[in-house]
Amino acid sequence: METRSALVAGASGLVGGFLLEALLESPLYREVSSLGRRALPQQHPKLRQLTVDFARLDAEPLPVAEDAFCCLGTTIKKAGSQEAFRAVDHDAVLSFARAARKAGARRFLLVSALGADSSSRIFYNRVKGEAEKDLETVGFESLIHLRPSLLLGERTESRTGERAAIVLTKALGPLLRPFSGRPIEARTVARAMLALARDASSGVRVVPSGELHGLGQ
Repeated sequence: METRSALVAGASGLVGGFLLEALLESPLYREVSSLGRRALPQQHPKLRQLTVDFARLDAEPLPVAEDAFCCLGTTIKKAGSQEAFRAVDHDAVLSFARAARKAGARRFLLVSALGADSSSRIFYNRVKGEAEKDLETVGFESLIHLRPSLLLGERTESRTGERAAIVLTKALGPLLRPFSGRPIEARTVARAMLALARDASSGVRVVPSGELHGLGQ
């Protein structure tokens, strides 16, 4: 079986952590390079860690790779301002994408968000949508936008609003199950991401949260 190399940005996050584990376990990938602002505690023969500044990724070429996975993301509260939020969820995403393309990546998969829309009046949704739209100019053979709903899983930082929403939606689980906007486990999104990369076709594909549930089983 022909194997691949992968680049991962955002492996310290909720989805990114599960994705990194899945990539390291997958026989499809012979090498996985994780890009982040700090080193991760994981050690693995296939893992290569790169400490980077996403605003300066053009300083050095990235390792050659066929696939690039972007799990970068923050919140306006954590970032401190709308400008700082955009610097991560748009600018850093595009910086990583361009560097990955220069490194030979043909497939790029982004964890975006349900409701992403470049023309939205909601700032969060608009930035997510603008990132998706601008990625289409980078030149990947295959570009996949995953749009999960509210992510379930243990985070290292506290997000009071999300925790309250998770408690409520878990209580209403049986009623929400038929709807595509119901919350989704971060591990499920990571598994779906790996499945989508494995069988990626050319062109741009948007994968809504409801479809991710099935792909990530």
